[in-house]
Amino acid sequence: MDHKESFLQYLRVEKRYSPLTVRSYISDLDQFENHLISDGFSGNPCDITTSDIRSWIVYLAEQGYSAKSVHRKISSLRMYFRFLRKCGYSAVDPSSKVVLPKIRKKLPVFVAEGAMDKLLDGYEFGNDFPGIRNSVIIELLYTTGMRRAELTGLRDADVDIQGATVKVTGKRNKQRIIPLLKPVAIRLEEYIKKRDECFPVRQDGWFFIGNKGNKLYDKYVYNIVRKYLAMVTTIEKKSPHILRHSFATHMLNRGADLNSIKEFLGHASLSATQIYTHNSFEQLRKIYKQAHPRA
Repeated sequence: MDHKESFLQYLRVEKRYSPLTVRSYISDLDQFENHLISDGFSGNPCDITTSDIRSWIVYLAEQGYSAKSVHRKISSLRMYFRFLRKCGYSAVDPSSKVVLPKIRKKLPVFVAEGAMDKLLDGYEFGNDFPGIRNSVIIELLYTTGMRRAELTGLRDADVDIQGATVKVTGKRNKQRIIPLLKPVAIRLEEYIKKRDECFPVRQDGWFFIGNKGNKLYDKYVYNIVRKYLAMVTTIEKKSPHILRHSFATHMLNRGADLNSIKEFLGHASLSATQIYTHNSFEQLRKIYKQAHPRA
């Protein structure tokens, strides 16, 4: 499609989207374009109609894509067409009249507090480099609520052991400072010592590294978390994001206010954080039964 490269440059430079997000936009646009080409698409985005987009939505549904995935892909198209209008490349936005399928809201799944205590306090990770690193990764994800990409993007300069803080770079390159619990700061210091013993020479200053001294990639972190969570929980999804959900839910259950959790998580608006209030309903029911005189 015309002006696609200009659009991607706009995402990188003006919107300051991460490489991962930009790749998602590229994938969505390429997929849509391939669908159009099969119907004889000219290559000019001005020729795209609302019917073309509806046809793609039907195709995606037939291919088994969830409503959430369809929403994300159409969001990419809408951003593209807004860019074309903004730059004067097109006078209309064919995506504006598209009605999307409803998304069934799923409550975030989380690991029970007792299960996390059992893993972090009762499991022996080992005192070698992989063992110390793996335990620190799980503890840091759970005690800060940071995203997986934020963790793998940490550099040495982002971690302040003395000040007990960590600076993370989130979505759209927005940075925030997260405080560290004292035991976590101590564990990070132990990790640094072991890492520097094993890899005295490192490139680029990445904080977390693999077993060969290279930057830790996202899939590796996913595999670490999945392996250890399988030891203490039977929930189906065992990912780094589950630790983020667990952090928010446990904080809320113990009295933290939503605004504070929002800042910890790096959410742009409170609405994204409010979904965790639903998870606390059982906690409210428990308090109600314990405290109400008629219960």
